[in-house]
Amino acid sequence: MAACFYVKGCVKKILLKAKAVRMRVRCDFFILDYVRNKGRNMNDIEKKKNKILNLINDKNYKPLKQKELIFLLQVPQEAKEEFREILAQLVEEGKIILTKRGKYQSISDYTKTGVYTGHQKGFGFVTVEGEEEDYYISSRYTMGALNRDKVMIRMLSSSYGKRKEAEIVRIVERANTEVVGYYQKRKNFGFVIPDDKRFGEDIYIPKKKGMDAVTGHKVVVRLTSYGDKNHKPEGEVIEVLGHVNDPGTDILSIIRGMNLPGEFPEDVVNCLDKIPDSVTEDMISDRTDLRRVLMVTIDGEDAKDLDDAVSLNKTGNGYELGVHIADVSNYVKEKTSLDREALNRGTSIYLADRVIPMLPHKLSNGICSLNAGEDRLALSCIMDIDFDGRITGHKILETVICVDKRMSYDEVYKVLENEMSLGDEFDELLFNMNKLSGLLREKRRERGSIDFDLPEAEINLDEYGNPIDIGVRERNTAHKIIEDFMLAANETIAEDYYWQELPFEYRVHEKPDGEKLKKLKLLTERFGYYFKAGNDSIHPKEIQKLLDKIEGTEEEDFISRMTLRSMQQARYSTSCDGHFGLATRYYCHFTSPIRRYPDLQIHRIIKENLHGRLTKDRISHYNDILSGVAESNSKRERIAEEAEREVIKLKKVQYMIRHLGEVYEGIVSGVTGFGLFVELPNTVEGLVKINTIPDDYYIYDEGQMMIYGRSSGMTYQMGQKVTVMVTSVDKKLLTIDFEIVSD
Repeated sequence: MAACFYVKGCVKKILLKAKAVRMRVRCDFFILDYVRNKGRNMNDIEKKKNKILNLINDKNYKPLKQKELIFLLQVPQEAKEEFREILAQLVEEGKIILTKRGKYQSISDYTKTGVYTGHQKGFGFVTVEGEEEDYYISSRYTMGALNRDKVMIRMLSSSYGKRKEAEIVRIVERANTEVVGYYQKRKNFGFVIPDDKRFGEDIYIPKKKGMDAVTGHKVVVRLTSYGDKNHKPEGEVIEVLGHVNDPGTDILSIIRGMNLPGEFPEDVVNCLDKIPDSVTEDMISDRTDLRRVLMVTIDGEDAKDLDDAVSLNKTGNGYELGVHIADVSNYVKEKTSLDREALNRGTSIYLADRVIPMLPHKLSNGICSLNAGEDRLALSCIMDIDFDGRITGHKILETVICVDKRMSYDEVYKVLENEMSLGDEFDELLFNMNKLSGLLREKRRERGSIDFDLPEAEINLDEYGNPIDIGVRERNTAHKIIEDFMLAANETIAEDYYWQELPFEYRVHEKPDGEKLKKLKLLTERFGYYFKAGNDSIHPKEIQKLLDKIEGTEEEDFISRMTLRSMQQARYSTSCDGHFGLATRYYCHFTSPIRRYPDLQIHRIIKENLHGRLTKDRISHYNDILSGVAESNSKRERIAEEAEREVIKLKKVQYMIRHLGEVYEGIVSGVTGFGLFVELPNTVEGLVKINTIPDDYYIYDEGQMMIYGRSSGMTYQMGQKVTVMVTSVDKKLLTIDFEIVSD
């Protein structure tokens, strides 16, 4: 009798969790389905999956354990194994969640999917697309996730003010199948310390899986187990990159560690056989012939992929500016192996000692490169500009061109400074270009366009890849001429296609984040500079006014850099949402199809439109693919930027190793609870740890972005000049430590 009451109590308890007669009716249908369909037909299994899914997703459902679900649904004994398998499949497919307490629950509004960024101390953050703020993941709630894994999170109520916190409930997709690291050999095994410290764990390598690597080798490891809270990840060495001290191993490690592309696949190489080495007459029959128009390219001394040429005619009403861009789309056809590989790469990546190109050499340095004296196919944007710098008209043409002269930035600068001559015809062309450039720039400034002229590191390497000097890359008048002309073409093309209401890929840049604006305002006011800004809005003209005020001052570089850091990252989009930094409603990337896929993508649309081929089907096609293409392009751009930063950081660390004990004057570029970041004039940045500053205790004031000593009263704040000595360099962590040297 007691047993009977116990069973009835259990049933009542479970049914109370269901909370609805409707839920019970749904359960009855499920039971009948199991009685009628005892087979393992795939269609039947999918139907049962959907029934379970509908049950768990019902608004009246409360999380239940497996045995409770079996009891509630009265699953027959012979169907229990199948029922358990279906539950496991639904969890594996990410359609339901199995909690730590063994309960099955719906993927509800408080569950999201994002990308995990690990920290070497065990905690991490999850970035959810479309949300500005990341979710903090405590080390207790990482569920064994590794850096860059795609994960599912459940939000938690925060105990730290406004910071959003979550726990990982499922690892949706592993990002790290291969890891690059430093191999250390032991008697009966080895282990690899990952280069990416966000990975968080050393990797155990069984003795027979080490590929004869020895201590000091940089290796690539294929993970065979991701480990758990009691076991380290395990793997096997699949490639030995070289000894850590071998020339080139350092950058190769970054390339392999970030899974950057290497050699082009065989099917891509085979595509090149169909591409001619030169332009033939049958390729230009229906193009506008501009081979008699005087035009030049202006690039760096070492540039080999020349994708833009410019021409200029002075008219009675102003100027006719021609921006002529390599017609890469004529050779890289949609849906070919060549095109798929270009989309996968997204962009060329420029590292300290090499370039990882988006397109093979035959295209990037050959038939597509606008080499002087050679016929080339181009897509030209020819603009009419009045003497006030207004673009009054334009036309877009498929053309054939022949560049008259290749020029370098230094040559053009010297001509404009009257230090050399390239001949009367070219000198006159350059002086006119300089005048038009100034008009265009002034027009942009009037509307509030922000011109960041920040120092960039220029690293000179010896033949072994060792940094022998770090300086600041010069940006002269010639750079500005080309930049102004390219901006004009990009804006013109974007506005044209916006008003045609055709599918297109734009370059967008949102307004700065309100919190970052507040910090920037506080910082600039310390230096005596003020700008107008609302709680979460600002006009770009205010930023430009600020940059005008600081021009030529000692704090110019610092405030400019802090201002840039307060900006959002630009991205690609199918929506024309404007470009805050340029203060323009319309913007796209049109001018570099050799090294950027977005430019190549819109060239195809433009050319189809010129030929009247944008039918309903083609418009529908572009509407279907462009969102994914834009997202991929933005992602690949971020990866390329990260790789370039990592290589620069690596070379800076290698350079400063030879300068231990030397004293420099720098500027405080960051203030944290653990110390000060100080930037030197050559752009090298290091950390002054708070415990090395002479005082018994320093207090960090986050709101004022400063620290101050309790005993000495000495304060350190953003933008302050300090004298520091280089005390240590960590080649593995890529960090540089300074100590403050008192006056």
